[in-house]
Amino acid sequence: MHSNRLHFIDAVRAFAILMMLQGHFIDTLLDPVYRIEGNPAYDVWSYFRGITAPTFFTISGLVFTYLLLKANAKGDDRPRIKKGLFRGLLLIIIGYSLRVNLVSWFEGVFSPYFLVVDVLQCIGLSLIILICLHIICKNHSYIFSIVLFSIGCLCFVTEPLYRNLVIDNLPLVIANYMTKVNGSVFTILPWFGYSAFGAFLSTVFFRHAHRTRFKIFSILTFFVVGLLLMYCSTWFLLKLHAWTHIELLKLSADYNYLFTRLGNVIILFGVFYAFERFLKQSIIARIGEKTLSIYVIHFIILFGSFTGIGLKRFYNQSLNPTEAIIGALMFIVVVCIISFYYARTNHFVYNLARKIVDLLKKQPAR
Repeated sequence: MHSNRLHFIDAVRAFAILMMLQGHFIDTLLDPVYRIEGNPAYDVWSYFRGITAPTFFTISGLVFTYLLLKANAKGDDRPRIKKGLFRGLLLIIIGYSLRVNLVSWFEGVFSPYFLVVDVLQCIGLSLIILICLHIICKNHSYIFSIVLFSIGCLCFVTEPLYRNLVIDNLPLVIANYMTKVNGSVFTILPWFGYSAFGAFLSTVFFRHAHRTRFKIFSILTFFVVGLLLMYCSTWFLLKLHAWTHIELLKLSADYNYLFTRLGNVIILFGVFYAFERFLKQSIIARIGEKTLSIYVIHFIILFGSFTGIGLKRFYNQSLNPTEAIIGALMFIVVVCIISFYYARTNHFVYNLARKIVDLLKKQPAR
């Protein structure tokens, strides 16, 4: 690779984090009376909000695996593996900590809400799984690509099997990664599928990005494949069902949001990759470098992590559309300003956690 960084990735991450900020704000505070399906404005907002999580998972898989491949190509991926495991575990810990209500804990009230799994826990676990797959397949590049692509397809096609999964015989902390019945927002399936597809794309970038006209070819491919996934994946699943008579394929086609959303994400990649040269060193790229910091800050302000005092407590489902839109814009600005001037970059969070771990290691044993 001639470039040490795929700059369009930061722009994609910035788009996703900004969509998440306004999406969480409006979804949490907008009065339900204004949530009218069939209203063009609401439908457009809802559709684009649905792209946010798939984008996060796909881009995380792409970035992380790309860095692993670079380290492996240099002949020493052990530091990157160690760093990746640390980050994966840190994301899981941060995900749980953001749902802690210290006020309730001090009062002796411990809610199982603390064990609910959200996006950070799933991304953290996804990174750990990707590391395991990399260790197994790192000496077989093409097999690694095939495995990642196959896992992504398998996660999506088998979604009807675990869509309404109920698990009663496992501890809540484990079950919440696989079922939503206890309140989990995300589960490792099917969301790891997006990380697997992102990791698959990273193998393509790493293997071919140095070639002449790769960028033009990639942009065209992004748009073609994205459109095919959006408009032809359901048809393709039904055709496979007709040929194989596997009922699971028909069930998957009947509610085919996973491949469709993947198509949305890939087209988004194509758009930002096409304008990559305009995005280097831009404010958008800088926002994309701070996604973790922004996520943590927004969660504290909106949902009241640690104290239970957030915007949701005072304005939950009470705003009209005008108030929600203006409030969302102000919310984005405030969160980004705090992130720029206090949190610096994602590395700030990782380095702070690492310093805390090192400090604990230095403490003398009692």
